[in-house]
Amino acid sequence: MSYPALENFLLQFMPFTPQQLALIANQATEKPYPAGAYFSEAGRVAREIGFVLEGIFRVSYFNKDGEEITKYFLEEHRFMADLNSYQYQLPATEYLQAVTPARVLVFAARDWQTLGQTIGGWPETERNIITRALLEKVNRVSPLGHEDASTKYQNFLTTYPHLANRVPLAQLASYLGITPQSLSRVRRNLGRSAATPN
Repeated sequence: MSYPALENFLLQFMPFTPQQLALIANQATEKPYPAGAYFSEAGRVAREIGFVLEGIFRVSYFNKDGEEITKYFLEEHRFMADLNSYQYQLPATEYLQAVTPARVLVFAARDWQTLGQTIGGWPETERNIITRALLEKVNRVSPLGHEDASTKYQNFLTTYPHLANRVPLAQLASYLGITPQSLSRVRRNLGRSAATPN
């Protein structure tokens, strides 16, 4: 089966042939994830890498007070994995959870490793994918600054222009480090200001 989103993503890094792209796709299994389902969980060793075809995932953890904190979101057409857990075979410390119903191409570790043995240029492509993912993670990790709620939300809209209406309010508030009530108030105020003519 052909996956144009995966092919377009990979072709950014290397001019793979159609045959190579087909081989890569054939190493993966397409799986559905209902909202709330976990791709990987804290305490378990990550043994899979996913490519998000449809849907949104979030990375979260529990703080010392037992509160669930959303670190960042992942939308369509990105690879995802708990890299530290996957690479070093250590128990994961975070959760990767579907926020919306999702479709994911899942590569088992052995099948991902097969690509490195059969496709020229794959190890370099893998390094580039990881580098980009780490850079995106730095840019997306939840804001820890002391900006007010309105500024945090507007920064979110800039970083995730397509997600604001697809992410549950409580998870978005957790990501921003504000209460759901504050976020509701900010949204109402922004809605009013947007509706006010100059």
